[in-house]
Amino acid sequence: MISSPIEEIKNKLDIVEVVGGYIKLSKAGANFRAPCPFHSEKGPSFFVSPARQIWHCFGCSKGGDVFGFVKEIEGVEFGDALRILAQKAGVELKKQSPEYDQWKSERERLYEICELACKFFEKQLEEGITGKEAKKYLLGRGITQESINKWRLGYSPDTWQGLSDFLTLRGYQKDEIQKAGLALASERGSFYDRFRGRIIFPIFDLNSQVVGFGGRVFKSEDPAKYVNSPSTLLYDKSRILYGLDKAKVEIRKKKCCILVEGYVDLIMVSQAGSENAVATSGTALTPYQLHILKRYSENLHTAFDMDLAGNSATKRGIDLAQNQGFNVRVITMPGEKDPADVILHNPQDWGKLADETKSILEFYFETTFAKIDSADPEGKREISKILLPVIKRIPSKIEQSHWVQELAKKLKVKEEIIEEEMKAAKIMDAEGSGYVIENMPGPSTVIIKNRKDILAERIASFVIKDPKNLNLIDDDCLTFMPPNIQAVLTDLRQQKSPQDANFTNYLSLKAEAEEEEGIDYGEEIKMCLMEIKKLGIKRRLNEISQDIKIAEGENDSDKISGLVQKFRETSAKLISNI
Repeated sequence: MISSPIEEIKNKLDIVEVVGGYIKLSKAGANFRAPCPFHSEKGPSFFVSPARQIWHCFGCSKGGDVFGFVKEIEGVEFGDALRILAQKAGVELKKQSPEYDQWKSERERLYEICELACKFFEKQLEEGITGKEAKKYLLGRGITQESINKWRLGYSPDTWQGLSDFLTLRGYQKDEIQKAGLALASERGSFYDRFRGRIIFPIFDLNSQVVGFGGRVFKSEDPAKYVNSPSTLLYDKSRILYGLDKAKVEIRKKKCCILVEGYVDLIMVSQAGSENAVATSGTALTPYQLHILKRYSENLHTAFDMDLAGNSATKRGIDLAQNQGFNVRVITMPGEKDPADVILHNPQDWGKLADETKSILEFYFETTFAKIDSADPEGKREISKILLPVIKRIPSKIEQSHWVQELAKKLKVKEEIIEEEMKAAKIMDAEGSGYVIENMPGPSTVIIKNRKDILAERIASFVIKDPKNLNLIDDDCLTFMPPNIQAVLTDLRQQKSPQDANFTNYLSLKAEAEEEEGIDYGEEIKMCLMEIKKLGIKRRLNEISQDIKIAEGENDSDKISGLVQKFRETSAKLISNI
């Protein structure tokens, strides 16, 4: 019988599916592996075991169960991980359950407020004269009823406290509504809704939970076309990509992410069949957004205004994507149209454009030469100023040489001149770009284990893999082992259930991850045991040497004599083990 929601969640969810929703996993024997999302690495040292329902990175030593993974990757406490996984598993956290009472947090309250606000806005779109007019406007823009439902679009009535009154009547405090980014307080103390008279686009996190809102002006004199939620405990626009919760599976399936600008463009693009698309929400691409996107694909196709002049936000974002190893291609839009305009006119046109992408270098060349006169000396200088940093950033020398030749040909100058100018060109790299990266997952602290711990874990993992080798470890060998390994090996000897199941599962996964064809586990264990004994004897010799120095300082000749004899005996053991 399942005794708690935690156990029920674990029984209903497969850790491979949960982890696979965040990062791309590859089959590795009985397990799955991937580059670790918690520290920088090239080779995959992150493993997931479906049999044991655990994960572990053998690079940074992080690991645990499904709850530990969600806590780590979402950056949340246990209570929020419990809520996220309960939603995935379809498990209701009842108010009377100890887990609910213990872990309900401020974040939980804000999630509830955002969800209720979303329902309020949805209902307003269907009711009232202005709400129905707003819906008619959306339908006129080509957004279907199905998309309105899918993206949970709504309308905020043009009243000062319509939403606030709705939420306070349901037991939420004014300061909580304000913390959710839904209301403002004036200097005089009056309290009013942030979104008034606007078409509402709810913004979702990776788990499809409402965390913020974007509001487009409708029948209002407000000069701001869009108003977005401010940064809150739940919402940070530099960390969230609009629509990624709905697109992440398709991005992985199609091995490509289409990036557009704005809510309507994304909804129309998704409606037209490109469900692997996301949008920035009032900000240029940020390092954190790119870090998240890279979990799903390294291929990025842009479909927005690519202003390449100077140090534009668009250019900085694309530069940053290239610096992070993305393969960037461009969907060229005709004239001044955006994706929504193209799709409204003819959805098939969008499909053709999406299939005919250009490399970022092709696009840079075409647009730069189209805007600047290459026959004019000043024009040549401006063109080289734009293109040389882009060419210099190309990691492949062969590809770089191709574009140097292309630029020299178009500018009608010698390649040597281009190469000389390129040496002086300044490029914006990841370190010197001036981008502010706050709380972005960077290189995790890698736990450094000493030689003895590494050897002991290797012995224990091989014994678990091939238990007949347990007889190679006698009582004398056991004394040289770290306490946690002693406990595991003692449990195996006595055929008892492990005292520390998590550590034993980790050792089992380690054995499978390091499995080599044709390895003789018995011989490997003997070699490791010999090395551990040597390390233990050397450590003991060091301790005796320190004791001798102390005895010499005390002029205790009898003690010195006994310690010297002990040193000789211990040295003899070391020699016999070499």
